[in-house]
Amino acid sequence: MTAVVLTARGPFSLTAALRFLKTFTPACYTGGRRDGVLRLAFPSDDGRFTVTAAVRQERTAADDGAERAGITRLPEEGAVHADISLHPAAPGSTAPSPGEEPWAAATAAVARVLSLDVDGSRFPALASADPVAAGLLAEFPGLRPVCFDSPYEAAAWAIIGHRVRMSHAAAVRTLLAQRYGHRVEVAGQELPAFPAPQVLRTVTSFPGLDEVKLRRLHAVADAAAAGELDAAGLRALPAEDALAAQRELPGIGPFSAELVLVRGAGHPDLFPRHEPRLHAAMTDAYGLADGSPGVFALARLAERWRPYRSWTALLLRAHADPRVTRAPGPYRRSSR
Repeated sequence: MTAVVLTARGPFSLTAALRFLKTFTPACYTGGRRDGVLRLAFPSDDGRFTVTAAVRQERTAADDGAERAGITRLPEEGAVHADISLHPAAPGSTAPSPGEEPWAAATAAVARVLSLDVDGSRFPALASADPVAAGLLAEFPGLRPVCFDSPYEAAAWAIIGHRVRMSHAAAVRTLLAQRYGHRVEVAGQELPAFPAPQVLRTVTSFPGLDEVKLRRLHAVADAAAAGELDAAGLRALPAEDALAAQRELPGIGPFSAELVLVRGAGHPDLFPRHEPRLHAAMTDAYGLADGSPGVFALARLAERWRPYRSWTALLLRAHADPRVTRAPGPYRRSSR
């Protein structure tokens, strides 16, 4: 195990992330306890290891005082601590030595899952340019997008969830992890990781997955094994090129391609053009219902959210979803 510190550049609340995960069905999050620790378990990009992380955020005396007073403070820039371990996926294999590349890749993946690999210091400034964004930032202080563990898992979710209820897809995804994933202990709790690409490739029948979906999952596994679903590589491409590359995978259409890039690779500044629920939430928030604006008009309106269009879109979706838990108590921007 190695302990790392992830610097949150700009407001970030791990508590807000945990609240969101508990209501975000695609996450299938099972690592929750009432101890403020985020528990993660997922296969490394090359499938050689299972990465685990126990993530905690420092609390200050001001945080404790505000909580006692029933005030939700805007989280300051601060340290997030992660205890990261690499568990060899193959029997007889050994973990790499500290400082080797797999450790750096694992640390980068954990940071990306929490959007801590993005400088969010300018995110609060959107409040001065857009009253809707101001309201969202006040409603969800410190919430950044919580991503899938990898673009590979995001693409697999898109295949599993195609044309079925989200709750059904979540059950199938969880059962896949339980049957074929590597079981590991994270901060005193056993978690099953999603199957690594080479393992998923061997699954030829499974309850809830027909032949077509299994073929598509195999194609996703092959693409991941070939390095075509690397988060850093996808984000390095122009967004349209990255989306086009995803659409070449069978079963990945325009909506799913955006999901893979935004919630899989963690792209911070993409306005989803194929997400009707977001567009409905945006139309309502901006009072545009009578005009019924098209997606191009909404995309132009979202220009004011740059360079955090993905982040603001997430807050809009959270605002429109009554299942998402808001921060308790009145909100107060903390002062230095």
